[in-house]
Amino acid sequence: MTKPLTGKIALVAGATRGAGRQIAVQLGAAGATVYATGRTTRDRRSEMDRPETIEETAELVTAAGGTGIAVAVDHLVPDEVRRLVDRIDAEQGRLDVLVNDIWGGDPFTTWYKPVWEQPLDNGFRTLRLAIDTHIITSHFALPLLIRNPGGLVVEVGDGTTAYNDAHYRESVFYDLAKVSVNRLAFAQSKELEPRGCTAVALTPGWLRSEAMLEHFGVTEENWREGAAKDPHFVMSETPAFVGRAVAALAKDPDRARWNGQSLDAGGLAPVYGFTDLDGTRPHFLRYHAEVIEPGKPADDTGYR
Repeated sequence: MTKPLTGKIALVAGATRGAGRQIAVQLGAAGATVYATGRTTRDRRSEMDRPETIEETAELVTAAGGTGIAVAVDHLVPDEVRRLVDRIDAEQGRLDVLVNDIWGGDPFTTWYKPVWEQPLDNGFRTLRLAIDTHIITSHFALPLLIRNPGGLVVEVGDGTTAYNDAHYRESVFYDLAKVSVNRLAFAQSKELEPRGCTAVALTPGWLRSEAMLEHFGVTEENWREGAAKDPHFVMSETPAFVGRAVAALAKDPDRARWNGQSLDAGGLAPVYGFTDLDGTRPHFLRYHAEVIEPGKPADDTGYR
């Protein structure tokens, strides 16, 4: 049986770990050929200094039923991104889905300090990793994507536009980075719409990434024990949930209805009928507004 994304070509920029890894995997599970890029390989680690590699991601994509292709790319280096897109063009002749999930700013983010106490070098490094990388990648990849109508661009961030407009993100640089990613999707939607393509911003909820599991001292198997450290961790979700959201958008022939919008995985789940790996549909942003902000006790009843 042919899978819905068989023959489709995707580039997941920033696919080493976390959301990017599972976005790549879930696109692969739907049959896509996925180029998974990042800086950490089996031979070299990035500034994040974590063990996950792009080769592992590509292998997971293939195991899921797609074709995974790992390419080491620093998305701050225009020549490396240009070579990546030239390779995709030479090997595939098309690009159907571009996911900009590049981040890597964790080592440079300073929390809970005003701008006058922020180290400027680290702050500007955060902005470059979070914003410049996305712009550079779109600059080179979009000419290939717009060759065929129906192309999809997904800008992955942290928080919808509405959420970020109403909340300060505890660091002027992080705040600006996450607001900017959403605005990039909006701007690109205006440029892509006349060419029959779609751009959206997408955020997960409380993501149980590899680093988040380590922070809470749990594994995916016993993750609920993390609620002892923060009771609201009961509303966390696996990276596969946002991955399935991207796959659902890529499969939707009417995806243009979302053009320019800022979306969250929890809000898309009931629309498309996908679930997290445990069969639930966590809606963290609604939970945040209705439980966390009013100061209510942690209770995920009705939010999964």
